[in-house]
Amino acid sequence: MEHPYKTRQGGATVTVFVPYDCKNHCPFCVNKGEYADLTGFSVEKICHSIDRMDAITPACDFVFTGGEPLSDLDSLQAMLDRIPATHRVFINTTLPVSEFRSEADILSFAERNRRKITCINVSRHMQKYVVESNDSLLARLPVPFRINCVLYKNYPAEKIAPYLERFRVIPGASIQFRFDYTATTPENLYDEDNDKILKDLRKIAVYTGLDGCRMRCGFHFNYRGMEVTYHKTLPYSTIVECDPKDGVTYDILYDILIKQNGDIHSDWTGIPLDVEAYEKVIFEPYDLRWLIKMT
Repeated sequence: MEHPYKTRQGGATVTVFVPYDCKNHCPFCVNKGEYADLTGFSVEKICHSIDRMDAITPACDFVFTGGEPLSDLDSLQAMLDRIPATHRVFINTTLPVSEFRSEADILSFAERNRRKITCINVSRHMQKYVVESNDSLLARLPVPFRINCVLYKNYPAEKIAPYLERFRVIPGASIQFRFDYTATTPENLYDEDNDKILKDLRKIAVYTGLDGCRMRCGFHFNYRGMEVTYHKTLPYSTIVECDPKDGVTYDILYDILIKQNGDIHSDWTGIPLDVEAYEKVIFEPYDLRWLIKMT
């Protein structure tokens, strides 16, 4: 480690890559290559790393991604069981339903973990890349949910409004449109003048404000009573910055990853976390804040 670590109060978000594949091939997925060879993947080692991160930051958020977390409910349950109630837990999923995984299985799992799961983030793209479960399943989820949609390259702008209407009728639904993370840079993170997605959303929804931090931002809208966010984030999660108060240069961590083999990384770019050094991490207030609030 070149610099001491700093992170937000509560600890950096810990993203867990589940140790099993999803069989999907979404073109914008940055994780797919990691599932080409499953050698060394281990639920047991991941659970050990979950324990270590809980011991260091007992109030950090955990996010399960992949892969497809809900394609192996027994393994996911084993990992969830290692996370104490002091943490918020999010699951990124397509809500996979097949001959091997029924809607009843998904609902039973969600009900069993309703006090542990903070939110299920459901991928539903305007251009379909996977087999989707029926939209009615969303309304029956016993936990909060959010619908995530990546607006990838030449997305069909004329279909945004019909897409929003599709989900507006579902109680509790909110939408998060996402920019292609691989194309995000510090220069275009907050750029509004040249952002086609932002311009398309302004045509059909009421802009309500902007929040953001060093790493990510969200443009907020109201579409006929439904909350809509346009989310942008950098493809890495470490900011190197000198603190003017003490003159020390820190690696400021936003995300920590537990990989499929249990290894712990400090970023999405393949950098191992110095776990012993992270035990001495310096905390600062989370810099995510409202930058513009429309009234």
